[in-house]
Amino acid sequence: MAINSISLLNPTQITNQTNKLTVQPTPYEAQQNFASFLNEAIQSVNNQQIQSDILTQKLINGEDVDLHEVMIASQKASITLNATMEVRNKMIDAYQEIMRMSI
Repeated sequence: MAINSISLLNPTQITNQTNKLTVQPTPYEAQQNFASFLNEAIQSVNNQQIQSDILTQKLINGEDVDLHEVMIASQKASITLNATMEVRNKMIDAYQEIMRMSI
């Protein structure tokens, strides 16, 4: 395999090539992408909570469920909820910091 020299390209050619590769989304598209990402993340947390509740109900009713599966599902739900709350708190702090900035 041949190794080509980097000196064959001018720095402006490299810059122009990288500029062509990056496409900036519009503010509306960025907002929609962020909103869909948050929606999917919250839905995932909700699904973890629902799964934990279902397994807990099965254990309470005496159905055939292993205790360790119930505990693992419960811990997963707890961890995802706590992480979500911490992200929410950081986002609120960042928003408040931005609102305190003078323009």
